[in-house]
Amino acid sequence: MAKKYDAGVKEYRDLYWAPDYVPLDTDLLACFKVTPQEGVPREECAAAVAAESSTGTWSTVWSELLTDMEFYKGRAYRIEDVPGDKDCFYTFIAYPLDLFEEGSIVNVLTSLVGNVFGFKALKHLRLEDIRFPIAFVKTCMGPPSGIQVERDKLNKYGRPLLGCTIKPKLGLSAKNYGRAVYECLRGGLDLTKDDENVNSQPFMRWQNRFEFVAMAVEKAQAETGEVKGHYLNVTANTPEDMYERAEFAKELGQPVIMHDFLTGGFTANTGLAKWCRKNGILLHIHRAMHAVIDRHPKHGIHFRVLAKCLRLSGGDHLHTGTVVGKLEGDRASTLGFVDQLRESFIPEDRSRGIFFDQDWGSMPGVFAVASGGIHVWHMPALVTIFGDDSILQFGGGTQGHPWGNAAGAAANRVALEACVKARNEGRDLEREANDIMHGAAKNSPELAVAMETWKEIKFEFETVDKLDVG
Repeated sequence: MAKKYDAGVKEYRDLYWAPDYVPLDTDLLACFKVTPQEGVPREECAAAVAAESSTGTWSTVWSELLTDMEFYKGRAYRIEDVPGDKDCFYTFIAYPLDLFEEGSIVNVLTSLVGNVFGFKALKHLRLEDIRFPIAFVKTCMGPPSGIQVERDKLNKYGRPLLGCTIKPKLGLSAKNYGRAVYECLRGGLDLTKDDENVNSQPFMRWQNRFEFVAMAVEKAQAETGEVKGHYLNVTANTPEDMYERAEFAKELGQPVIMHDFLTGGFTANTGLAKWCRKNGILLHIHRAMHAVIDRHPKHGIHFRVLAKCLRLSGGDHLHTGTVVGKLEGDRASTLGFVDQLRESFIPEDRSRGIFFDQDWGSMPGVFAVASGGIHVWHMPALVTIFGDDSILQFGGGTQGHPWGNAAGAAANRVALEACVKARNEGRDLEREANDIMHGAAKNSPELAVAMETWKEIKFEFETVDKLDVG
């Protein structure tokens, strides 16, 4: 009688299941969450994942005799239960480093999340984590500037940076868009940004937007005496258009540009990061499309993997969610991948979803960007969660202020500085939030109005993608 799984699966187990294998320091390690079809043993399914993401196919082929399969094949070396889920299991796979082109995130992802995700023996498959060996990390360029160099360029120290996305995201003329940018920057924000879907639409062609935004940035800088910037989105239909837009931003003397790294693709992103490094421009990264890939708890790629890949591909900022705002985000999990963006070495910590030690060597860090449905009442939690090396972006939480954009920006700035001062004094921001905020509002009518406006606004929904902890 025919088996319910492919005839070749048993062969995979014989060749690619290696429970006695001890991974090498140079191996690239991956953890997959596997949901097998009914009747497929765990070892066979794990081996199939290792095979199909490295050297295997569904049958034995004669050309295997022409190479050293023992050297090149991936190996499923461990299986673990998933806490609280009897249908799934974790498999850990070791890949020889020579399977991947040096410095190519494109090649790594093509291998690990390629055809194997459509394999019939699997109901679901999710890439939970990757350990990039230091030998591979050293072949990647990483962030064009990094956290410390960016602080030096912007002359901003000792606190998170403040930003906002210009709203409405679509429909404004270029001149009115520039007016909105100016009001936010003069009111106290450090940075403003294009939203992810602002490219070059009929109502606002990219060149006109760039020109009016540059005027707004320069005017705000002159009035405030602070360095300001706006993330000009250079994401485009072709690489040639993308580089044309980046070059024009440079001609205008703008300090930062923006890219949608998932919709634009890792090839475009790595190339743009290389251009930014050469030209001294900061690179802001939006994660549009990420939830299509990472939100299902049993299928896709966890965002911690996408965050690691972005740090290697290149970017100075990356959106990470807010935990407390309108977008999905478990606190412990978010802190886990925020560390992957900023720290030099991150130890395994299952309580935060980290499956491997990760050594980043001397690669610069990336600013974590908290953006999406946040307002001044969230400030104490945001400063606590994300710390100083972050960018806190209030879109509607700036421009929804009853007195306008500048007043909304002033309210955010006062709230931020009050929270940083309280933290530096040793106060518990989240526990004492009410006292801290009301104390700051006594000397800031803009903040007092903002607090009254948004006092009832909360986003309290159950997290869909929770950590697998017992």
